[in-house]
Amino acid sequence: MSTVNRQIKLSAYLVGTGMHVASWRLPLASAGASIDIDYYKKLARTAERGKFDIAFLADSLAINEFSHPNILNRYEPITLIAALAGATERIGIVATASTSYIEPFNMARLLMSVDHISKGRAGWNIVTTRDLSGNTARNFGAEEHLEHGYRYRRASEFVDVVLGLWDSWEDDAFLLDKENGIFFDRSKLHRLHHKGEFFSVEGPLNIGRSPQGRPVLVQAGVSDSGQEFSARVGEVIFSIKYDFDEARDFYRSYKSKVAAAGRNPDQVHILQGIMPIIGSTEQEARDKKARLESLIPEETGLGFLADYFRGYADFDGLRLEDRAKDAGLDRLEMAKTDYRKHQPIIARENPTLREVYSLLTGSFSGDELVGTPERIADTLETWFRGRAADGFMLMAPSLPDGLEDFVDQVVPILQQRGLFRTEYEGSTLREHLGLPVPENRYARIGEEQTIRGE
Repeated sequence: MSTVNRQIKLSAYLVGTGMHVASWRLPLASAGASIDIDYYKKLARTAERGKFDIAFLADSLAINEFSHPNILNRYEPITLIAALAGATERIGIVATASTSYIEPFNMARLLMSVDHISKGRAGWNIVTTRDLSGNTARNFGAEEHLEHGYRYRRASEFVDVVLGLWDSWEDDAFLLDKENGIFFDRSKLHRLHHKGEFFSVEGPLNIGRSPQGRPVLVQAGVSDSGQEFSARVGEVIFSIKYDFDEARDFYRSYKSKVAAAGRNPDQVHILQGIMPIIGSTEQEARDKKARLESLIPEETGLGFLADYFRGYADFDGLRLEDRAKDAGLDRLEMAKTDYRKHQPIIARENPTLREVYSLLTGSFSGDELVGTPERIADTLETWFRGRAADGFMLMAPSLPDGLEDFVDQVVPILQQRGLFRTEYEGSTLREHLGLPVPENRYARIGEEQTIRGE
């Protein structure tokens, strides 16, 4: 794989007051941030000031009483990135959207519209939706959530249809010739005529290609079927690994899958999720972490853990200050993907039950990323140079301070070391990421026919 001009890619995960489940309780936090458009505009502009590649918005299609506070009341992400497009100038804007509960034509139109509104800065985080709340399907008139393998088969065809619709118009189809009254070249408008296992879509789409051709495709599949799918279509891959060796093994394995799918591994970027807590000293960072952990209500934390580990662990008589080993969590064998991901750090660091709660709810990523800006930068450099990541998804435990601290204190160190840009290289998300503009399939077919003399 190429090493020429390789630099870290950065994405900012924007979610209300931050990833930590108790971040909304901090004295300076705006508890209603997740439904405050001016707040989100400020976050996106901060990430843009830091020359981030992406401002990233996650999503879920259902909630329950145990959901993270910052997702209980929040915007639909495609709507939100459309607003952020007008509030920023260069940063890429990526929205999460599910293939399981919408039609491909709607998805293609919504995302291409935002890509035009942003002048070529949009991306689509493709998900099939995990039913964490237990009632997702019932929100859409179904009794049962789609089975995992079925969801990915459907998603594969879904994405193929969307990509086909995005090629409905060749890049030079719109002539806009006032003198001769020719608005478009009819030979460069194409119908998809798709008939498959899940979808029947005629086309064409009623919007042409964007300045970057089409939105960038982001994916985070962790299962075998998920990785097979993302290796075929993903351009940015989101992963969370808390161990360097595990992350490096995943990096090598995934890049080989991309190559096996007939694609260039250098044009697929793997971003590892990080949740750093930054302090001017190591002690200040640890104090920040302890402050966040102290804000988790005892009843909330233990109630979640008892439900999560039902049948595997007993929390009677324990408190959140007790350790993982006190509940036997360091040696459990569970089928849950989330637990298998976190088990190595639980076994290695024997965290408190408060920290286990934070791990399982996506609020904390271990002590390695708690420290000074230099320590954080050293860790990122090690992972990047060691081919465990092409970049990082900053999932700040608290916002806006976690993003501001990273932009103002960590980014300059990475820039000084030549690991990160000092200015944007272009105007579109594909230019930021070093990705080519995808060729329109119909233009390619026409060129091939011309070469053959047909």
